[in-house]
Amino acid sequence: MRDSYREQLDDILTDLGEMSQIVAAAVRSSTTALLEAEIHLAEQVIGDDEKLDARQSDIEARAFQLLARQSPVAGELRILVATLRMVSELERMGDLAAHVAKIARMRYPGIAVPETLRPNFVRMGDVAEKMVIAAGQTLVDRNVQNAQELRERDEEMDELRRTQFRVLLSDDWEYGVEAAVDVALLGRYYERIADHAASMARRIIYVVTGQFPENEFWPQP
Repeated sequence: MRDSYREQLDDILTDLGEMSQIVAAAVRSSTTALLEAEIHLAEQVIGDDEKLDARQSDIEARAFQLLARQSPVAGELRILVATLRMVSELERMGDLAAHVAKIARMRYPGIAVPETLRPNFVRMGDVAEKMVIAAGQTLVDRNVQNAQELRERDEEMDELRRTQFRVLLSDDWEYGVEAAVDVALLGRYYERIADHAASMARRIIYVVTGQFPENEFWPQP
């Protein structure tokens, strides 16, 4: 019975890792759709968001079944509790990628990002995607050091966001209110993706060590 229980728990963690790969691909595709006006990619990301919702529901249901039937304790209980939070983080990251794709679709055939901020969004998309990939890999490897390194990438994302505001609020901004609103929303979406990835890493540290890292830079649970 316990062997079967451990197998089910491992399967849940494997599926969580696969879900992180799907989310990372959604972030990449939505960024390409945004910067290249790729309407088909935008539609794909938006359509696939429902599949992520279904994955979340499936993983949550299986985790709750194990909680109810097996009465896990200690490390196993930490894994299941953290899993329920992390799958929600991943689902939310998928939603945010879909929000980016929706702005890309709304502005098609134009591009929502002004040319002056294109390098900033290229980097934002890259950082966000790599953070999701790293969070998923950290989940598989249970590598606390890698989880802690995600903090540095989160700080880079915050600096990219601050750079956006400096550009938006400068006297040289010439793209109007509509573009400013798009940029403000898009920047917030990428920033939140990074925050969710960092939060996942924080929970992985909790799974491995039994303690949340006490550091002001980490998002709170």
